[in-house]
Amino acid sequence: MTAPRSSAPQAADSRAVAPTVLVVMGVSGSGKSTVAALLAERLGWTFADGDDFHTQESIARMRDGHPLDDAARQPWLDRIRAWIDARLAAGENAVVACSALKRAYRRTLTGDSGQVRIVFLEGSRAVIQGRVQARHGHFMPASLLDSQFAALEPPGPEEDPITVGIEDGPDAIVAAVAARLDIPAGDVCG
Repeated sequence: MTAPRSSAPQAADSRAVAPTVLVVMGVSGSGKSTVAALLAERLGWTFADGDDFHTQESIARMRDGHPLDDAARQPWLDRIRAWIDARLAAGENAVVACSALKRAYRRTLTGDSGQVRIVFLEGSRAVIQGRVQARHGHFMPASLLDSQFAALEPPGPEEDPITVGIEDGPDAIVAAVAARLDIPAGDVCG
């Protein structure tokens, strides 16, 4: 496991009563890491990529074309939840990219905290498959995309997700998320 990356120092925001952590989720190839990193940079929030919390064994298993089962995912989700809890305890706003495909996974990450919000990157299978096939150097092979879509349980209204389509690109997605968070355009750097 490598150490999570962090963005620039925390920007002060007098409007924030309590810290917020955004979990940017979706299937492999939806742009989670790109969008989450850009969102954190623009907001001045701390960033972590959920991939950095995987063990080398889990990465090797996925690289070999084998999806992780729930038992293999739970310690990974627990490590991400510990990171989220540490951010909240430190009073930091943060963004983490994590597939979080199932409701149970998202419950692990959000708990009962209203301070953890889900951002769902929604896209068609055709668009995502094209992205996965075009990328190089990522451990997740295109052959696992079917398992990702099979496992996906889109967030329901009870999860109060921020759902954004991926067709318009990272800048538009970040702007849409900021608007849903009610952050004025002038407060979003970039």
